[in-house]
Amino acid sequence: MASLTAAAVASAAVFPPTPPNSFLGSLPFQSSYAVTSSLSVTRRLPHNRSDFTLIAQRRWMRPKAPGPSLSVRCSSALSPELKSTIDKVVQSQKVVLFMKGTKEFPQCGFSDTVVQVLNSLNVPFEALNILENEVLRQGMKEYSNWPTFPQLYIDGEFFGGCEIVVGKTRFNELENLLISE
Repeated sequence: MASLTAAAVASAAVFPPTPPNSFLGSLPFQSSYAVTSSLSVTRRLPHNRSDFTLIAQRRWMRPKAPGPSLSVRCSSALSPELKSTIDKVVQSQKVVLFMKGTKEFPQCGFSDTVVQVLNSLNVPFEALNILENEVLRQGMKEYSNWPTFPQLYIDGEFFGGCEIVVGKTRFNELENLLISE
C-alpha cells in the first residue's frame, strides 16, 4: 500500500473519511476523486474552489534518467559603452540618483522618498529617469548588482536604495557622509 504525503495525513482531521466500501475509502477526504495517473489522485473541492494532487510515494519506482541539459545563453544588458557612460555620469557629480521619474515628478513612491530625503538635507544631486531608457534600466541593475530602483551613488560609489537611504538618515549617517568632503 502506498503511503500518503504528510499534507494528506494532516488534513485527515479536517475532512471525514469516505465509507470503507468505496474505491478510495482509505483516503481521508469525502469528496469527488479522479485517478489522473498511477501515481496521483486529484480531488476537486465543492464549488470548484481549487484542486490539489496527492502523490503516493512508491519505493519501487526509480527516478527518471536526466534529460538533455538545456543551455540558456543570457546576454548582458551592460555593454562596455553603457558601462563607460554610467561611470562618467556617476563620477561627474557628488550625488547621483537613478530613479523612476524626475526630481520634480517622481513616478514611484520609493523614488519620491529618496528625493524628499535629499531635498530635506539641501543636497544638490543629479537625477536620471531610468524609465526613459530600458537599456539603461537593465544595465543599471547589472552595474550596481542591485535589482530595484531608486539607486543612489555618492562620490562615485553605490550607496543603496530607498530603505538604506531612509535607515541611514534616521541616524544622521547619510547627512554626515554628504557633509564630509
